Amino acid sequence: MITETGRRNAVKVLFVDDEFIEFRALKKKIADLSEPAVEVEYSPSIGDALEKIRFARFDLILLDNRLLPNADFRETVPELRGIGYTGPIGVVSTDISGGYFQEFPDYGVDFRIGKDEIDAQTLQHIIREYVTYDVPDFWKDDYSI
Repeated sequence: MITETGRRNAVKVLFVDDEFIEFRALKKKIADLSEPAVEVEYSPSIGDALEKIRFARFDLILLDNRLLPNADFRETVPELRGIGYTGPIGVVSTDISGGYFQEFPDYGVDFRIGKDEIDAQTLQHIIREYVTYDVPDFWKDDYSI
C-alpha cells in the first residue's frame, strides 16, 4: 500500500476534491505504484487544503477544477500560491477541453489532466517530471557506464 504514514522520502501528494469517492478512486488506481513511494492526503475543500499546506509540506497538489464556493482553478490556484506554495499544481477535471484551460499557466498551474487519465504510470510520470526526488541506488548503476 502506498499511503503508509511515516514512510521516509515519500513523495507527499495533496489531493483536493469535494467528492471523497474521487480520492478513493485515485488511491485504487495508484495502489500498484511502488517507486517512488507516495503518500496521498485528502482535502475536501480549498479552505481545508490551505490549512494543511500551512502546517505540512507537500511535493505535489492535484486540485479538482471546480470546488464550491469557488468557480474553478482560476480562483483556487491563486489562493494556494498566495500563501506561499511554490510546488507543482496539477488541475484535475472530468473535462479539460474548455477554452479557459488554455490559460492555466497564467494562474500558476503546472499541468492539467483528465480524471480518467490518472493511473499509477501517469502519476509516476508526473512525479518524475515535476517533483524532485532521489533516484534509487539500484538505478544509479545504469548511469555510470
